[in-house]
Amino acid sequence: MSRATRRVDYWQDPAAPKPTSRKTSASVFVRDEAGRLLLLKRVDNGLWTIPTGGVKKGETVGQAGVRECREETGLDVEVTGLVGVFSTPDHVIVYLHGDRVDEVRQPINICLRARVIGGEVAPEPAEATDVRWVPPETLDEYPIHPALRARIDHGLTESVPFID
Repeated sequence: MSRATRRVDYWQDPAAPKPTSRKTSASVFVRDEAGRLLLLKRVDNGLWTIPTGGVKKGETVGQAGVRECREETGLDVEVTGLVGVFSTPDHVIVYLHGDRVDEVRQPINICLRARVIGGEVAPEPAEATDVRWVPPETLDEYPIHPALRARIDHGLTESVPFID
């Protein structure tokens, strides 16, 4: 999708458009030694999120998570585990290019645990306007979509992977 594409997320909204596709994405749940969580502010909708993006042809879910984290934050990570698989039909994403709907997607997200092994925080301007290490007790201060917050909350409170 073009970087000029806008994204509108729906959550448990009966008026949301019907999905036209499903696509797998990988996200990474990264904490530092102090227990803070890596968040970035998305360019396409202004919401805070963990590094997330689509799995490309020819790569594994783990490779996608590592790549997306590097692209969006400048940090290199290694995968250490699984937060869960999130595929609820309650979450629908509409991608718009101008006023034209490009796609209406019901996502399938595989959220991975990861740790930083290198790099420096340097948000890619086309991906993120800000990258921060956020103490979990301050998460309510950040606008985070409910679907993403479910991943984060599970990662913070559970060691057994979530599957829906």
